Amino acid sequence: MLKVKRALISVSDKRGIAAFAQGLHALGVEILSTGGTTHLLKEAGLDVREVADYTGFPEILDGRVKTLHPKIHGGLLALREKKEHMAQLAQHAIEPIDMVVVNLYPFEGVVRKKGVTLEEAIENIDIGGPALLRSAAKNFRNVGVLCNPQKYKEILKELDTNNGLLADSILFQLAVEAFVHTAHYDRVISEFLQQRLSPKELSSFSKYLTFSFTKIQDLRYGENPHQQAAFYKDTDETHGLAKMKQLAGKDLSLNNILDCNAAVDFIKDLPRPAAVIVKHTNPTGVAQDNTLVQAYGHAWRCDPVAAFGGIIGLNREVDVATAQRILKSGFMECVIASGFQAKALSMLSQKKNLRLLELDLAQLASSDLDFKRVYGGLLVQQRDERTLNKGDLRCVTKRKPTPAQVASMLFGWKIIKGAKSNAVMLVKGNRTVGIGCGQTSRVAAVRAAIANAGKNARHCVLISDAFIPHIDNIQLAAKAGVKAIIQTGGSVADPQVIKAADKAGFAMVMTDLRHFRH
Repeated sequence: MLKVKRALISVSDKRGIAAFAQGLHALGVEILSTGGTTHLLKEAGLDVREVADYTGFPEILDGRVKTLHPKIHGGLLALREKKEHMAQLAQHAIEPIDMVVVNLYPFEGVVRKKGVTLEEAIENIDIGGPALLRSAAKNFRNVGVLCNPQKYKEILKELDTNNGLLADSILFQLAVEAFVHTAHYDRVISEFLQQRLSPKELSSFSKYLTFSFTKIQDLRYGENPHQQAAFYKDTDETHGLAKMKQLAGKDLSLNNILDCNAAVDFIKDLPRPAAVIVKHTNPTGVAQDNTLVQAYGHAWRCDPVAAFGGIIGLNREVDVATAQRILKSGFMECVIASGFQAKALSMLSQKKNLRLLELDLAQLASSDLDFKRVYGGLLVQQRDERTLNKGDLRCVTKRKPTPAQVASMLFGWKIIKGAKSNAVMLVKGNRTVGIGCGQTSRVAAVRAAIANAGKNARHCVLISDAFIPHIDNIQLAAKAGVKAIIQTGGSVADPQVIKAADKAGFAMVMTDLRHFRH
């Protein structure tokens, strides 16, 4: 247990600090402080001892040096149980400091500003603050360290309840939080400075990668019920699925969040009301239309059997008509949408196990990097965000695609990059009617898409996420009634495939762009 008799307070973020200091003062704690914090606390009517008066050394270098002094760090680092340490404190007129309350210059907020200069960023690199936190955290058995303003009330209550004492377990937790905080702070600085290196000094990817995430919640379970799981948010800021609100339904599992992420990825760039149903991160159907209920109906009809137990993604507010259609769809796990009308929310909430999630798709922000963990390391790549327009399509057959077919090609090409390879989609208008994905051969993907589409395969556009390697794919598509194809091209069999497409009367275009997704 630690009795807090003297506290050093020096904060950049001053929210709540006056009330906390008043609480310390009421418990008889002497307060040391610096600069603007001293001014604020004195205005609040508190008796504060300035660090410069205590050390006998003024702040210098425009405030760059304030607390970097032996009388400060000696008071923090001395082991109270060690007689030699306490004798040295007495010899040099150093008083023990029992608590440090510090938060750091807002480097992270400053460098997010548009047009921030290197000089401005550097002036917001805190030196004394991290040194105080580290000294206090290192000596956590003798010093309480507080860097999180959200903990003020909790710590004040603890002190008040225990007559100014802090338990060893709390001291250790605070120390861990301080080291996590300084580690994150250093990571943000190093990453910012690495980005400012010239291209000659830095490749496309940094030599070192560090990550900092904060747990949002424990999950119901992982990929299987015997696996524990949790959801962490990017510590830098809250965005993406970390901002979604659960409005109803059971707790989320890891699979639910993975599928929700996939659902959002499929529909986030579609301009009209759009819907997707996802199973195991693959789509069972995707569509956009004039109304959300129409789009959802088309997405569900693409493969009603596979849709059972799926995740529904919608890029508009859910209205009553769409809610009624969802309720007729049988068992579904989740609905993630831009919002819910009050009556639609009430209707869907009647299914107590249906998870209802709200996420503003217009406010999505994500890293431009994609990460995959492997044994012993991490694979990093740019996210696949390349898109095409009409001018990027290279027609290689005698027959040219109609404007309607081109529109279907561009719609299908936009969504196929989210499906696991090998992937083939059959598209009519702005809706999928058959999907074959996650196959180990292209021809198997074609067969699966045609089997799912049935008679709807006639007059479709076939979307292939990579090149078509053999004419058997063309022959299957022709037999099913497909009329146009968009594919990457680049196979050694391109001449034979083009010849087969001409024989079948297809319009076929090549993109010279592949969308593999492993």
